[in-house]
Amino acid sequence: MSALIAAPVLLPAFAGVATLLFRRRRRWIGAGMSIGATAVLLVIGVALLVRATTGEVSVYALGDWPAPFGIVLVLDRLAAMMLVLTAALALAVGVHATLTGLDRRGWHFHPLFQFQLLGINGAFLTGDLFNLFVFFEVLLIASYGLLLHGQGARRLTAGVQYVIVNLVGSTLFLIALGLLYGITGTLNMADMAVRGAALGAGDQGLFRAGGMLLMAVFALKAALLPLHLWLPRAYAGAAPAVAALFAIMTKVGAYAIIRTGPLIFAGAAGRYMVPAALATMILGFAGFVAARHLRSMAAFGLIGSTAILLTAVALFEEGAMAAALYYLPHTTIAAALLFLVADLVMRWRGAEGDSIVSTGAYQGRQLVAFLFLAAGVALAGLPPLSGFIGKLFILDAALRSAWWPAIWAVILGTSLVAVIALARGGSTLFWKRGTGQQPAVERTPPALLEAAPAGFLLALLGMLTIGAGPVTAYMEATSRQIFSTAAYIGAVLPARPGTGA
Repeated sequence: MSALIAAPVLLPAFAGVATLLFRRRRRWIGAGMSIGATAVLLVIGVALLVRATTGEVSVYALGDWPAPFGIVLVLDRLAAMMLVLTAALALAVGVHATLTGLDRRGWHFHPLFQFQLLGINGAFLTGDLFNLFVFFEVLLIASYGLLLHGQGARRLTAGVQYVIVNLVGSTLFLIALGLLYGITGTLNMADMAVRGAALGAGDQGLFRAGGMLLMAVFALKAALLPLHLWLPRAYAGAAPAVAALFAIMTKVGAYAIIRTGPLIFAGAAGRYMVPAALATMILGFAGFVAARHLRSMAAFGLIGSTAILLTAVALFEEGAMAAALYYLPHTTIAAALLFLVADLVMRWRGAEGDSIVSTGAYQGRQLVAFLFLAAGVALAGLPPLSGFIGKLFILDAALRSAWWPAIWAVILGTSLVAVIALARGGSTLFWKRGTGQQPAVERTPPALLEAAPAGFLLALLGMLTIGAGPVTAYMEATSRQIFSTAAYIGAVLPARPGTGA
């Protein structure tokens, strides 16, 4: 069973290579293989999640080389949850891209899609900071190709900026790794936690500097102010289905903060992250209300909702972390749903695209309006969906922090702004009668089946809402496991003769 831990990394690697064989002829076979592999990945993720519910931290050592010398993959409650979330989101995006023909606008969509999953899953499972860097680079390289998929000057401009910003982040990542390795002599997370705690007072300053630089890199990946500027243009310029998959990428940065903060650096960055997250929340929802296109609205909504998540994470306290973990899958799925709805609007509406302007009626308008309403309710955190529950958990947990007045004011204020923006955008798009040109009569309306992936994501939000009790219990247990660093260290590092450890 321990070898199954490697499957979320190996399966996308083999599937990505296999789909290359069918990139020119019989492309439907390659698409079927990609979607099938993603479905199997979801099944494997659920199996690993069931295993993680026992509370055991499972370790798979590649080549039987023990940590800290060899490469290890580590499965706990947090990693298992992220694997399931990634696979579920990827399945919806893969099916949507195939049904709408997005995968046929270039030769390499499905191989890049699978390699993206390889990098994301590897980042969630690795127990080593250098391999975290490697998996970051794998997912970033794949994301460069996916961002440009479908071509266009707008995507090229956004892609160049995206590449430059992430190259700077990768450089800072390597510098941080060099500092930490030089002071501790290891890059294994568990081993670094042990050695970092044993450092003398003279070395603690350099260790903290390396840790702060590493947290800055993760904050860049999570689009935390002032390192957020790359995200709106990149996500709004990408194909909406690609941007929906990218919704999980900001959570890779959040995951890295959650993984390394309590384990290695004892949450030292929290005092700086809280005000940065609050400022990011304000900026994200200000862009949300000012957006004139649905894709831009979804991109800024992703920034704002991720900032809500990071606000709770930055408190580095068990209750707040449990609330953040409940909100994490919600914000990912809600943002992805809004991106898919934007794509449906663009396809079903005709020439106006995703511009928030009034147009004449078109076939499928009622269904798209309902999906937009559901995505808006989810992203704004209104009842009855899980965003409302998640925000309540975060507000309650914030009461134990000195930051609670600011957190309450900003979260409630930005929620009101989001409601105003969504009400204005929805009424303009689906209620007001426009004087613009009607879609051509001979234009074949898109198939109803194209809305199925968006419906799947909405169903996931419904399940997260209905199952709030057991999901919350799982997140609370996950939070306890995150802060019980001794269990993680004991599982990763082998017993040392004569030390009892």
